[in-house]
Amino acid sequence: MKPSNDAVVAALRQLVAYTKLEDGQSQSFRTRAYDKAIDAINAASADVADMSLPELKAIEGVGDSTARKIIEFVESGSISKVDRLKQRFPSTMLDLMKIPGLGPKTVLALQEHLGVVDVPGLKQAISDETLRTLPGLGKKSEEKIATSIELLGIHSDETRTPIFDAMRIAQRVINDLSRIEAVNRIAYAGSLRRLSETIGDIDILVVSSQPEVVIEAFTSLAGVTAIMGSGDTKASIVIDDAMQVDLRVVEDAVFGAALLYFTGSKGHNIELRQRALDRGLTLNEYSLSRIDDGAVVAAATEESIYEALGLPWISPELREGIGEIGTAASGLLPTPVVAEMLRGDLHVHTDWSGDGRSTLDEMLQAATDRGLEYVAITDHAEDLAMNGLSRERVREEQAAIDAARKRYPSLTIFHGAELNIGPDGTVDYDPDFLEVFEFTVASIHSHFDLDPETQTARLIAAVENPAVNVIGHPSGRKIGMRPGVRFDVESVARAAADTGTALEINCHLQRLDLSATNLRTVLGIEGLMFAVSTDAHHTSEMLNVTWGAAQARKAGVPIEKIVNSLPIREFRAWIGQKRERFSD
Repeated sequence: MKPSNDAVVAALRQLVAYTKLEDGQSQSFRTRAYDKAIDAINAASADVADMSLPELKAIEGVGDSTARKIIEFVESGSISKVDRLKQRFPSTMLDLMKIPGLGPKTVLALQEHLGVVDVPGLKQAISDETLRTLPGLGKKSEEKIATSIELLGIHSDETRTPIFDAMRIAQRVINDLSRIEAVNRIAYAGSLRRLSETIGDIDILVVSSQPEVVIEAFTSLAGVTAIMGSGDTKASIVIDDAMQVDLRVVEDAVFGAALLYFTGSKGHNIELRQRALDRGLTLNEYSLSRIDDGAVVAAATEESIYEALGLPWISPELREGIGEIGTAASGLLPTPVVAEMLRGDLHVHTDWSGDGRSTLDEMLQAATDRGLEYVAITDHAEDLAMNGLSRERVREEQAAIDAARKRYPSLTIFHGAELNIGPDGTVDYDPDFLEVFEFTVASIHSHFDLDPETQTARLIAAVENPAVNVIGHPSGRKIGMRPGVRFDVESVARAAADTGTALEINCHLQRLDLSATNLRTVLGIEGLMFAVSTDAHHTSEMLNVTWGAAQARKAGVPIEKIVNSLPIREFRAWIGQKRERFSD
């Protein structure tokens, strides 16, 4: 079976990671070239595995060297350069690069000077106070790295993977297996389906009448580095030296029961089984059946099982055994938020700012394709190191947006900005210039290690700025990579409610910020609104809205509290309310 585009992209991403180590820097000409090729393949509609070398090179963003590596991967299942680099750099060194303060150069120094190549070794170097002896580091850097490890919850026996990485692997496996005629239906389950922030292993269910064909294809997937076990209807593999993936093949008649069982959580399943017993029923991975005669009551769909237990269907994200079944039984679950309910996207970047990778027209077309009523173009402001917009560039982009409005008459386009919240809570530009923008998001991009009291005051100051409409990714976290700032979320949320400022639910799987825990903490604050926004830097990232909607479901956020679910007229009125409040 030829590798899918997802498998090719995964191989190139692995090439990028190892090349960063080889180069000793996060960005180089080579890694940028590979990243461009990844974007191009993600956007391609045709299978690159079917393309010749000239056809690959004809794709904008794919150069000769990268095209040859793609051909090599398609033909052999690996890239020889990656294989060579794996001999020099253990895969655990890639994990070290995810820790704040440890870039490729420092990770190389750890290997060369201290023999440290993994988290246990790093923790020992911190304990021995030898990390501080590396060139460019010191006691303060050592303490910061130790704090990051603690806040990220990284342990020596760490086996959980950030959801962003796990989802990539799961979707790639699903896309590859979906190409097989024997696969009638496929879905992921487990903690991934519940939108847990970190994942132990990936559970995948397949409906097929030819389990042996599916198992053979599964264990032969590109990137499989170990087969942990293989049977008639189930198998386990390790993929990319990174994650265990467990596959089960089931019959269509029991798919719902299997999906429910393997999604979990354990606590949710225990409560459901007790509810079944109270009704003279028994629930397992095969069916909901009567105890007295074994007759199947429901099995094909989750919905039918919940209904037979006197419950509405409960969104997978909610199934944590923390009271959701009782809430559902009382009829108090909010209507689940889905992406189609969101009429606007309030945090979108273009290549006008340094890290955007799609043009203004490409992003506007993507918004139109999503069926949005409105979109806010929020390129980075001038204080950000990565080519934020100067005042002159802001005016130029404003003119470009004015011209674009004629090309996209069905889409309301807000000229906005993502402002940077300084350590004292001030933002880019002076108050007079901020009036140029129709809409702004303000976010923390620096000074992550301030004390909680200072961070709280910092965020409240931004909330109280008349020009700020939304606080973007409020904690600034990146799951598994950077802990969020520590702040009093309730105090910030109350200030946001008082000023008519929304808090963002950032859709990117590396962020999911605010977290579900923080969302539940502030959900009851009257007048508080949220913005489910993609923070897209490329057209493909506009689809991340799916994860933001799932995060809202996980926290039980009702659609009425999401500001970008409002029709355009009501949304304009919401923007105007804050301006009126501060003009009095």
